[in-house]
Amino acid sequence: MSNSKTINDTVMDNGATSLQIEETNVWKDFLALIKIGIVNSNAITTFTGFWLALHFSGLRFLDNLDILFFTMMGSSLIIAGSCSINNYYDRDIDHLMDRTKSRPTVTGKVMPYKVLVMGVFLIVLGTLLLMLTTWTATVIGLVGVFTYVVLYTMWSKRQFVSNTIVGSISGAVPPLIGWAAIDGNLSTMAWMLFLLMFVWQPPHFYALAMRRVEEYRAAGIPMLPVVKGFAVTKKHILIWVAALLPIPFFLTSLGLPFLILSTALNLGWLGLGIYGYKSKDDIKWAKSMFLYSLQYLTIMFVAMVIVTLL
Repeated sequence: MSNSKTINDTVMDNGATSLQIEETNVWKDFLALIKIGIVNSNAITTFTGFWLALHFSGLRFLDNLDILFFTMMGSSLIIAGSCSINNYYDRDIDHLMDRTKSRPTVTGKVMPYKVLVMGVFLIVLGTLLLMLTTWTATVIGLVGVFTYVVLYTMWSKRQFVSNTIVGSISGAVPPLIGWAAIDGNLSTMAWMLFLLMFVWQPPHFYALAMRRVEEYRAAGIPMLPVVKGFAVTKKHILIWVAALLPIPFFLTSLGLPFLILSTALNLGWLGLGIYGYKSKDDIKWAKSMFLYSLQYLTIMFVAMVIVTLL
């Protein structure tokens, strides 16, 4: 078990010195390398896609527990592997940001090549599990890996202000994987789940980037607040939130209660943004928008499951 004390460590691999590093154990280091928070949040959207495909295909949940296992484990493993490779690739800049400077790839607790090998292994294992569902789910999973690892991490993240939008493609893939594991012929609803996740991510990450703007600036990452400033970023956030408004009307097969709830959540997020738009405290505004985005996503996807049980 880890304890509350810290140790001083000098990081030689990336040039950082005298970092205060929290003492951890092997398990906590592993969870940090695979970014367990991202894995868990994507598991929710993957399951929702899987559940809705079962519901609208008229299939029984208990008859498909094996497919559920392959889907959830396969998708989680490819996401974990992709995050591990992201950690490996970004180890030269992660020491510049408070939220990433304690990662094992930064502190030197884990050799970089081991992280890379682990990442590749997890992606291969996850892909093999997805192959036990449908080829469509497998291909979608690999598209997500390629988008996150190559198009986002290695290409756009350090070069273009549009990096957030590029990264949003991979973040929107999990519900498609879940749906495709049951029904390879993706319906309009499946693509609406993808679109919902895609549109949700820019306002979520722009708000985070506003709060961490100086860290991103120090790391040389051209996030929107770094390149264009807070005023432009706030406008973009409101535009993306407004773009969510039509989506519930393509999900009417989930019933009127969900339509009302999702529309209320969209209007609430937009209203919060507009209400605080003229606030002199941009960081406070960004924090409220960020926290709302987290609650929004959880409520939306849990509600999709609940309304099918009523």
